[in-house]
Amino acid sequence: MDIYLPIANLAVNGLVIVGLGLLTGVLSGLFGVGGGFLTTPLLIFYGVPPTVAAASASTQVTGASVSGVLAHNKRKGVDYKLGGVTVVGGVFGAGIGALLFRFLESVGQIDVVINVLYVVMLGTIGSLMAKEAYEAIRPSAVKEAKKAPKRRHHPLVTALPLRWRFYRSGLYISPLAPLILGVFVGILTMLMGVGGGFIMVPAMLYILGMSAGVVVGTSLFNILFVTMATTMMHALTTQAVDIVLAAFLLIGSVTGAQMGTQIAQKVKPEWLRMVLAAIVLVVALRMFLGLTYEPPEIYSVTAL
Repeated sequence: MDIYLPIANLAVNGLVIVGLGLLTGVLSGLFGVGGGFLTTPLLIFYGVPPTVAAASASTQVTGASVSGVLAHNKRKGVDYKLGGVTVVGGVFGAGIGALLFRFLESVGQIDVVINVLYVVMLGTIGSLMAKEAYEAIRPSAVKEAKKAPKRRHHPLVTALPLRWRFYRSGLYISPLAPLILGVFVGILTMLMGVGGGFIMVPAMLYILGMSAGVVVGTSLFNILFVTMATTMMHALTTQAVDIVLAAFLLIGSVTGAQMGTQIAQKVKPEWLRMVLAAIVLVVALRMFLGLTYEPPEIYSVTAL
C-alpha cells in the first residue's frame, strides 16, 4: 500500500505509517506523552526528512491528544485551570521556537540540531525512566531503606511570587511555575515535533507537586493546544507539514490512545515504564550512530 508524500517528496508504505501512529496513540494513553519523541526519529529512520518529520509529527500528536483528553475527562482527571496556564506559556514558547527553527534552517543546520536534540533528550529521559522503574520493581524492603523524605514542591516553585489555588491538582502555587514550564515545552514542540509530555509529566509530579491522578490528563490537555499552535506556525513559516503523512499517522494514533488508556488500568506501571525506557534508549543509540558513522557515498547524483 504505497502512498506519495508531496512535501517529503517520497513514496512510503501507508500501513507502516498507520502503525507508527498507533504506537504514538498507545503511548499517549499510557503515559500522557504525545508520542512524537518516538514518532519523529522513527520517521527519520524510515527516510522522511527531519524537518518534515518534526512538523508532521506535531500535527498527528494533536489527534492522539484529543482522544486521550476525552478519556481522562470522563474520570475527572484534567486540571483545566493549570492546563490553561501551561498552554499560554506553550504558545509563547512555540513562537520562540519558530524563530529558532527559521534561523537554523537558514544556516543549514536544522537537521543536525534536531538529531542532536533527540540523542540528548532520549538518552537522558530513557536513563531516568529506567532508573525509576528499576527502583520501583526492586523488593520493598530495599526500597524502604533507600526512600527519601517526600517533598511537596521544589524550593524554586515555593519561592516564586503570587499564588493561585488549583483545586483539581490540590496546589497553592505561583502560576509562573507552570507558565515557565509551558514556555520550555513549547520551544521543544516547535523544534522537535514532540508533544512535550515526556518532560511535562515528571515536571508536574516532582517540581510542581501535582496529584498523580490529574497529571496525565492535564499533560494531554496542554499537548493538545500547544501542538495545534505549532502546527499552524509550521504551516505558515516553514511549510514543512505534510498533510498526507499527518493524516495516516492520525488514523492510528486516535485508536491507539483509547487502547493505551485501557491498558494503563490493567498493567503494572513500573513494568510499562521499563519497556518504554528500553525502547527510548535503543532509539537514542540508533540516532547517535547515525550522527557518527560516515555514509558509503557522501554525495550522489541521480539522472532523471
